[in-house]
Amino acid sequence: MASGVLPAVDKYICSFQRWLPGHLADIADPEHVKTIKLFATWHVLPHLRERADRSHITPSVRRFAAEQIKHATIFLRWLSARDSTLSSCGQLDIDAWFAENTEHGRTCLKPFLNWAMQSRRCPCSLSIPTMKVSRRPALSEDERLAALGRLLTDADTPMRLRVAGVIVLLYAQPLTRIVQLTVDDVLHDGESTLLRLGEPASPVPAPAAALLLAYIADRDNMNTATNQASRWLFPGRRAGRPARPDHMSSLLGEIGIPVAAARGAAIRQQLLELPAPVVADALGYHDKTTSRLLREGGGSWSRYAAGDHTRSPVGWVPRGTRDS
Repeated sequence: MASGVLPAVDKYICSFQRWLPGHLADIADPEHVKTIKLFATWHVLPHLRERADRSHITPSVRRFAAEQIKHATIFLRWLSARDSTLSSCGQLDIDAWFAENTEHGRTCLKPFLNWAMQSRRCPCSLSIPTMKVSRRPALSEDERLAALGRLLTDADTPMRLRVAGVIVLLYAQPLTRIVQLTVDDVLHDGESTLLRLGEPASPVPAPAAALLLAYIADRDNMNTATNQASRWLFPGRRAGRPARPDHMSSLLGEIGIPVAAARGAAIRQQLLELPAPVVADALGYHDKTTSRLLREGGGSWSRYAAGDHTRSPVGWVPRGTRDS
């Protein structure tokens, strides 16, 4: 792999492959084992590999892969209790499952049902009930500012959580990106402090800058021999690795910072103050994402065009220099 002859294998794919045999060993029915193994081999793993090729696999993606397997197993066991099988289940079975289970359970089972119908392991005429998509509302601006104020002043909260929460609330960054930041992404010239999230680097307000610089001077998890030279802004407990985003998300939730809602509030506030293409470049977002959020929020920068606005259009000649 180091020489480039063999492709690198994502660590979360390896984790899933190590977990799967143990799960299969716990299934009593041999036919269920066969079905789940096929589902994992021909659907779940290919989707994980496709995701790894396209970008990278996050802990939440790895968890969802396992949840699909678990809920498919539960569904097969549930069918057996109803004296039914995957091949003989009908619409009444599907409707009953969706009525009895939570939104999470329905979401996790849907890929299995689609795969089963496409591979003709259950009737193709089955209809999967439409699931209502619910989005957690963003924090209000007052709530966002109150959370920022608390993180900047609460000395009882661990500093690494205060810094991570401030980055979320100010710059709408996902934790998967925050944990990949290094101390080299914090630019300080003695007067101003910048955080490199995109181009150009984003200025850090004075109170947040003071907290960030104080944290860098005394980061956590730096005591092990291999971590003493770590450049990660948030070093993890494992040597040479950054903190886990799922673990940090859980800790932020415990101190009252819901990450998804906080990011939604932060990005919408940015879009009220700056054109969407500028926000996209500075915060490392795709311009289509910021444009969509701008439309949803009813912003007034919709006619701002991306690109270098210091250049003159091709063929443009300043007034007064044109031939008369």
